[in-house]
This record gives sequence, C-alpha cells and structure tokens, in this order.
Amino acid sequence: MTKIAIVTGSTRPGRINLGVAEWVLAQAQLRSDAEFELVDIAAYNLPILDEGYPAAYQNYTNDHTKVWSEKIAEFDGFVFITGEYNHSVTPALANALSYLNAEFANKAAGIVGYGSASGVRAVEHLRGILSELQIAHVQKTGMFSLFTDFENFSTFAPTELSAATVAPMLDQTVVWAKAMETVRDAALVAA
Repeated sequence: MTKIAIVTGSTRPGRINLGVAEWVLAQAQLRSDAEFELVDIAAYNLPILDEGYPAAYQNYTNDHTKVWSEKIAEFDGFVFITGEYNHSVTPALANALSYLNAEFANKAAGIVGYGSASGVRAVEHLRGILSELQIAHVQKTGMFSLFTDFENFSTFAPTELSAATVAPMLDQTVVWAKAMETVRDAALVAA
C-alpha cells in the first residue's frame, strides 16, 4: 500500500502546526487508497543543519540524521504542513528538508498552508525547495486563514470552505505518489 507522511512544519513550543497536521491526518485516514502517518519533525530534534557533507552524498555522520533518513525513506509521498513565517516557509521545515536528498527524490507531495494570507507565500517558496529535491508537488493545496480557521489565532477550527481544500489535494497526492513508484522502479532498473 502507498505510504504518505503528514509532516509537521514547526517545532516551536505552543505551535498551532501540530493541530493542523493532526486534523489533516484525521481527514486522510478516512480514505482507503493509501496509508497515512503523522511525522512530527519536533520528535527528531534536528539542530540547524550540522552534517559535514552535502545531503546528496548520503554520508551522514550524526545519529539524528540517520534516524530522520530512515523514517523519510519509508514513504512514497508526503503532505507538508507549513505556516507562513516572514513571507516564506517555516524555518524548522526548511531545515528538516535540507538534511536529506535521495530519501525525497522521485516522490510526490501535497502542501497545506496557513497564515494571514492562507500561507500562499510559504506554499510558493516550499514548491521551489521541493522541486530542487525532485519531489513532484501537486497543484491542489490545502489553504487556511489565521483569521477564519483558528479560534483566537491558536485553536484550529477550519471553516467548511477551507476544509474543502484538503480532499482535492489528497486526491492528487495519492495518485501522484502511486505514479512516482513507477518512476523510482525505472530509476533502479536504469542504475
């Protein structure tokens, strides 16, 4: 069965990101076309990138990187949850993505963004990072506003309109994740 990780994008104390990720996971688990698992980057205690070699070499020296690598390698696709920080992707997510390369390559991803402008600027910046990692990111995006989808800017309570943005993104992510399995198989044969 195709495995897709719902990946948190924040490690801050009191973060709202985890609530969004848990809600997306609950929606995804209503489906039967893939397996979904929450991957909380906070659980991996990744310091600011501290590997001596570029990720493409997969010459990891730190235990935290090796554990992160093993977890990410398990999945066929991802749904990244990102808030918008300074008109861009969350720093913790950018850092976590920078640790690895091959573990992400030729896989698919959907994105869920949130912020004052529904996270659109973060989503667009994240697309550039994902492209560099050879992740096929889907067109549909989950979008949530801090003003309408969070009570007191802290408790995730999506409106029906915003909640409806997630199913089409999951539809595309599952289809693309399955398609990218064929791409990875072809790459192995060619190697």
